[in-house]
Amino acid sequence: MRTVAVTQRVTVDPPHGTRRDCLDQVWVKFLLRCELLPIPIPNSVDAALTICKNVDGIVLTGGNDLTAYGGDAPERDETETALLDLAEQRDLPVLGVCRGMQMIQHRFGTRLERVTGHVAPRQCISIDGRNVEVNSFHNFGASEVHPPLMTWAIADDGVIKAVKHAKCRMIGVMWHPERLDPFTADDVALFSGFFGA
Repeated sequence: MRTVAVTQRVTVDPPHGTRRDCLDQVWVKFLLRCELLPIPIPNSVDAALTICKNVDGIVLTGGNDLTAYGGDAPERDETETALLDLAEQRDLPVLGVCRGMQMIQHRFGTRLERVTGHVAPRQCISIDGRNVEVNSFHNFGASEVHPPLMTWAIADDGVIKAVKHAKCRMIGVMWHPERLDPFTADDVALFSGFFGA
């Protein structure tokens, strides 16, 4: 089974004010369904880079806005930036989901803006010219990308819902495949195929 590093959101425990890394348990179920073994990555650059020396790919998950847009998890931004650097150096595949796609867009110069109408359990988008129903849980998006990124899915209002890198093995999607029950065959095939499971 191929292994994938999975980034985690940062939450603050109210009673104690401690900062915690956490991962929705459905991610493990989804990735195992894709025949991928998830390895949760702490929001620590040194630890993340050490762990990722021996993985087959990286999943950048959702949660936490980027600090450039008012987010409050700079340690996560730093960790994911370091992982993107590592992925480019080692030609590791990276798949970004929601915030993960925003991280990829931000890295390559796409300016995100606040969007409305993109928090819904069901949304119809166009993927490679065919209509597909996905979920949507984001408040930032973009209606254009800059090379080397290319658009491969878009919403009716022009907000980009998926991107891919022209040369590197790097893609992003703005829907949450792990939150669907049951998981869709298309999403399982996307992850399995992309990481070579």
